Amino acid sequence: MDKLIEDWPKLALDIGAQFGLAGRIFGIVILIILYPVLYSVSRRFIHATFDRLLAGVIKEDLDFNKHRLAKRLALFFFACVFYAALPHLLSGYSTVIQLTRNISMVCITLAGTLVVSSLLDVFLTVYSSSRTSQDIPLKASVQVVKIVAYFVCGIFIVSLVLNKTPLYLFSGLSALGALLLLVFRDSILGFVAGIQLIANQMVAKGDWIEMPKYGADGDVIEIALTTVKVQNWDKTITTIPTYALIGESFKNWRGMQESGGRRIKRTINIDISTIKFCDGDMLNRFSKIQYISDYIQIKKDELSVYNDENEVDDASLVNGRRLTNVGTFRAYTVAYLRHHLMINQEMTFLVRHLAPTEHGLPIEVYVFSKDTIWANYEGIQADIFDHLLAVAPEFDLKVFQNPSGADFRRLVPQREDEYNIIEHKHTDSL
Repeated sequence: MDKLIEDWPKLALDIGAQFGLAGRIFGIVILIILYPVLYSVSRRFIHATFDRLLAGVIKEDLDFNKHRLAKRLALFFFACVFYAALPHLLSGYSTVIQLTRNISMVCITLAGTLVVSSLLDVFLTVYSSSRTSQDIPLKASVQVVKIVAYFVCGIFIVSLVLNKTPLYLFSGLSALGALLLLVFRDSILGFVAGIQLIANQMVAKGDWIEMPKYGADGDVIEIALTTVKVQNWDKTITTIPTYALIGESFKNWRGMQESGGRRIKRTINIDISTIKFCDGDMLNRFSKIQYISDYIQIKKDELSVYNDENEVDDASLVNGRRLTNVGTFRAYTVAYLRHHLMINQEMTFLVRHLAPTEHGLPIEVYVFSKDTIWANYEGIQADIFDHLLAVAPEFDLKVFQNPSGADFRRLVPQREDEYNIIEHKHTDSL
């Protein structure tokens, strides 16, 4: 089949020489019929070649049809055959030969550029299946190469149409430099920004980023020449100019994902009116709590020694050093989190008081969970605070909450009773 394809121009010439005009027409018809043959051969060749070359590189099947490489290669081969055969088939018609040769060269140039574009798409598809593509995306670079290829292709086509050398046209581009910079401003800025993003590893495909100015909060799904696409958690797509990631601030959560811990930072507001010193009954009750039984005993011994050495009068709990229910609750929180299997003990671990506010005394939990997956992280955080909120009353503490409608309804009967008492006294006085 390959030998037959190579001999088509010579065969068409022989037919034209023997049969004259009829033979030339027959040769042109054969050339037209040749295109689907070339398409079929090139398609099979491409699939067989790439399947063998990439079988050991990637595990998944690639659909080369979407890149239209076979169609464009067939068009390129056909344009080359057309360019070589027509001067022989149209011998004696110099004007027609020159016209058809120019048309053929335009087709060869355009088809060759399309083939290069398809090959770049195939390369990008193969590269995207590798792990390296997550850290070093090349889509922006490939798009730049495509733009340059199409630009050069346009110059060559114009030079063919005007019958001028391409160097003549390239020399005239200096006068259009300012216009070209204006037209390709976003592309140039995006290309430079893409290089900086890759070199500094600022963002990569799959990173979770936040950029409130553009309403972006989700995973990066594509880094292109002029835009970066972010799929938000509500599944909408936000498009950000590539150069905006260089010139403006954004938050990248990659560090959290790679650190092995995700921060839990939340407060419980304690009603200040329920904070008090611990008496003997309270300490005996707290000593039965498994997590802090040793803590209670150690603190009792420590405070007893201190109070004895300083001859503290035990008649009042205010004298000397005493345990408080809120301090004991904080110690319980620390012990509970130290025994929690899903808390990363190697990272920052704090349970602290914040400044009192009109909403009570905030007790802040500042720890890191071992699981960084969002859904699992939320489950771990919810379980921890479910437990702490439920255990607070065991320490005679109340969690602060603004009065609600039910709280005000409880006050109505009391006010009615007070009104009746006042009314009764007023009646008696009369």
